[in-house]
Amino acid sequence: MRFAFAVLAVLAAASSPARAEDDAPVGEKGRPAEKGTLGVGIIVGEPTGICAKIYLAKDRALQLAAGSAFISNGLQLHADYVFHPWILQDRDSFVLPVYLGPGVRFIDYSGGSQGDSHFATGLRGVIGLLFDFKNAPLDAFLELAGIVEYDFKSGNGVGAALNFGGGVRYYF
Repeated sequence: MRFAFAVLAVLAAASSPARAEDDAPVGEKGRPAEKGTLGVGIIVGEPTGICAKIYLAKDRALQLAAGSAFISNGLQLHADYVFHPWILQDRDSFVLPVYLGPGVRFIDYSGGSQGDSHFATGLRGVIGLLFDFKNAPLDAFLELAGIVEYDFKSGNGVGAALNFGGGVRYYF
C-alpha cells in the first residue's frame, strides 16, 4: 500500500498541469476552428447588398446575399450550397480555398421607365476564391455565377445571366 501511494505521489509531482492552448494543434491546416460559423457582411457587384455565410462543415457552407442588381435593374436574393474542394495556399495568417456549388436566384426586375416590373427565378452555378484570415474573424471573397432563369413575364421565358461580385464578412 505504501509502495502504491509513493508511485502515485511521484507521478502526480512529475506531471504538469494541462492548459487549453496545449490541446490546440500547431500549424493546423485549413480554416481555424476558433473562428465562428456565421459570417455577415457586404457584397459589391451584381448584386450589391448584404451577404451571409453559414458553415455546415469545415468544407461546406450555405451562403446568401440580398441586394440591388444595378445592371439587371432589380432586387435580387440568392442562396448557394458551396463546397471548398481545393486549397490553393495555406499560410500562417490565411487560407486561400476555391469554392463552387449550386444555388438559386430570385429577382424582381423593376421595369423603370421602359416597362412593367416582373419576377424571375433561376438556378445558379457559382465559383469563387476565398481569402480566409486565420488571425482575424474576417474573410474576403470574389465570385462568378452563371444563371439560367425563367422570367414569368409573358413572352420572356428562359434566359441566361451572369453575376460577379466581391465582398467581406465578419464571423461571430
